[in-house]
Amino acid sequence: MKFSACQIANLLKGEVDGNPDVMVSRVSKIEEGESGTITFLANEKFTKYIYTTKASVVLINRSFVPEKNIKSTLIKVDDPYKSIAHLLEIYNKCIDKPSGIEKNSYIDKSVKKGKNIYVGTFAYIGKNVVIGDNTLIFPGTFIGNNVNIGSNTIIYPSVNIYEDCTIGNNCIIHAGSVIGSDGFGFAPNENKEFVKIAQIGNVIIEDNVEIGALVTIDRATMGSTIIRKGVKLDNHNHVAHNVEIGENTVIAAQTGIAGTAKIGKNCMIGGQVGISPHVKIADNTKIASQSGITKSILKKNTIIMGSPAFDMKDFHKSYIHFKALDKINKRLEKLEKNRTKK
Repeated sequence: MKFSACQIANLLKGEVDGNPDVMVSRVSKIEEGESGTITFLANEKFTKYIYTTKASVVLINRSFVPEKNIKSTLIKVDDPYKSIAHLLEIYNKCIDKPSGIEKNSYIDKSVKKGKNIYVGTFAYIGKNVVIGDNTLIFPGTFIGNNVNIGSNTIIYPSVNIYEDCTIGNNCIIHAGSVIGSDGFGFAPNENKEFVKIAQIGNVIIEDNVEIGALVTIDRATMGSTIIRKGVKLDNHNHVAHNVEIGENTVIAAQTGIAGTAKIGKNCMIGGQVGISPHVKIADNTKIASQSGITKSILKKNTIIMGSPAFDMKDFHKSYIHFKALDKINKRLEKLEKNRTKK
């Protein structure tokens, strides 16, 4: 689809500086801009590219003052980054979505189907499943018995949702993720053999949650593993049994959350973080990548890093000494030798 600079400015409540009739049909990076594309400038580090980009239209901040001539048509907005995100959202809604029930999919007779749903080839949907309106289920997906899926949810190929789980409205689950696999529950018997503990709970995913590719969320031993509304999980995360993740928390890739941990609202957790069992993390906590959380964080708005993790400011101070340990050790060895000689 093609849009003029004037049409885009109207959508974004922006102001055109240049040719209002220039047309664009694609989005590009500012440093890779080509004719017919729209780009944006939100980071000062990329300012130099606005004078060389070949993009037809550039979104800029209203306060931006050019130092020399710019060939592109400019659209001045309050926040270029938010504006491009809004524009991409509008564009995404214009893309044709699949619909209908494709051949070779299996849907049990007891399934309650909403309006305008899509079920792809080789998808399997078990007994007593409920599917809301406008939900898309892509090929090769397995949905077990008694699963409840809300409206306007997208489940991409090869997702596996085990029995009794609940998925909310406006959720996105990317390819290969597993929802409701057994929690890691075993107990040693008299022969020191590990005997499996039945995992009879489920997973509840509330509204507006996005789950990346190859994420595993285990069912609770009893009760529910809960992902609250607005949570965003990056690819390759693991959420263990009975974990609860609070509203609007975001977690980057390769993080592992052990059983029964409770994470608060509006937390930001970097990649490759490890969180121990039964730990509680307060609202608005920020955790740097590769941190190890071994005890609860009870104070809100805390920023921590390291393994074991502690306050980021203290970590940076301590790191100065970490780096100097080898030099300090050599000085001590030298002092010990001198002392021995005396």
